[in-house]
Amino acid sequence: MSEQEKERNRTQEEPVKEQAEYTPSVQTEFMREKIKQKPVNKKKLLRRTVITAVMAVVFGLVACFTFLVLEPVISNRLYPEEEPKEVAFPEETPIEEMKPEDMLVKEEDVEAQTPDQVDLEMVDEQIQEVLSQVDREFTLEDYQTLYEELRKLAEDAGRAVVTVAGVTSDVDWFNNIYENVASASGVIIANNEKALLILVSAGNIKGADSIVVTFCDQTQAEAELVQKDDNTGLAILSVPLSSIGRETMDQINIAELGSSNTANMLGMPVIALGSPLGTGGSISYGMVTSTGTVIDLPDAAYKKITTDIYGSRNATGIVINLKGMVIGIIDNVNTGNDMSNLLTAFGITELKGTIEQMSNDKERAYLGVHGADVPKEAIEDTQIDTPAGTYIREIEIDSPAMDAGIQSGDVVTKVGNTEITTYNELLGILHASKPGDVLKVTLTRQGHELSVDVPLGSW
Repeated sequence: MSEQEKERNRTQEEPVKEQAEYTPSVQTEFMREKIKQKPVNKKKLLRRTVITAVMAVVFGLVACFTFLVLEPVISNRLYPEEEPKEVAFPEETPIEEMKPEDMLVKEEDVEAQTPDQVDLEMVDEQIQEVLSQVDREFTLEDYQTLYEELRKLAEDAGRAVVTVAGVTSDVDWFNNIYENVASASGVIIANNEKALLILVSAGNIKGADSIVVTFCDQTQAEAELVQKDDNTGLAILSVPLSSIGRETMDQINIAELGSSNTANMLGMPVIALGSPLGTGGSISYGMVTSTGTVIDLPDAAYKKITTDIYGSRNATGIVINLKGMVIGIIDNVNTGNDMSNLLTAFGITELKGTIEQMSNDKERAYLGVHGADVPKEAIEDTQIDTPAGTYIREIEIDSPAMDAGIQSGDVVTKVGNTEITTYNELLGILHASKPGDVLKVTLTRQGHELSVDVPLGSW
């Protein structure tokens, strides 16, 4: 082999040797990469978290507001709810009781009848039957029968009487929770097809956390306050019909309101129901002894019915006549000290307007006057020259009447175009008005006539 060939072979072998001497460790070290985590920006993360929480709260508030606004609208569209029936008591026409002289047959009436219309033998038999009953001795059995009939009447009317309990929670010295319960007797006065409406004294439910009504069958249901009258201290409660069972509805009654303007009311036998003796479910019998007193209150004049029934100063309930009709709501607050334990009541006739307004939850107009009818003697006396109307006895301080310039001693003769001759006529116009209405009142002051505009307020 020549030298040139050897040299060429050596040149070809050298690269191979260099490749054999290559160390992979050097190349691997060159290609190795170290990955580091990106540093956390705590301020940015906190800001995003706060923004997310705030947006969630805003979204929740918007969703709640939208639901509260739209839910009633959608529900009313899909399931229209009927409005409660308006409570209205029929206008009463005083029933004149027959006097003894009216029972006698007048001679001219007998002469006016034909012989065919008068059967003398039948009349004689009836007279003899009446006389025989008068002459008959009244026995203890008769007394027992009489009181049994009174008890049945009381039981039937008592189905409309309920017990109203105002429950108030409190904490004693040892942080133990206990409940105070104040109860009063109320009466069911209406059914507006949504709830039963109950008239009761408001003093026992003032500040109560919950109000529980117990019906005659001892079932209970929660009630809500509709409206109360600070003038009389009475309130109207509502018990939803949905919370009253069918069996209870079959047992209870709605009270029938009678009249406290019945002629010859003095001496009328009456029954007190509810809690006339201060305990629920008590019954008392008696008679009306006085109806001439008027309970003078602002924008009102309620008849005061006094009985000879000895009861409690805390008595509540109703007074009914022998027809089972309510003629009074027991109220011993306005009883004098000389007869503090004799049951007295508001006359139901004068209360009906107030009960209607409270039952329908209507705002009541406020004038702020104490009035009375002008005596007939003053009207007939030509020297005094006093017109018929409402005599203003007193004005409430800061009342609409005082602000309009009405004074004690004025005589209201006209409201708008309506002539006023009695205080009840003025009260009727006031009850038909609304707060904010402006009444043009014409009055007489010291012989001079003037007119004032009175913007009515509200209770």
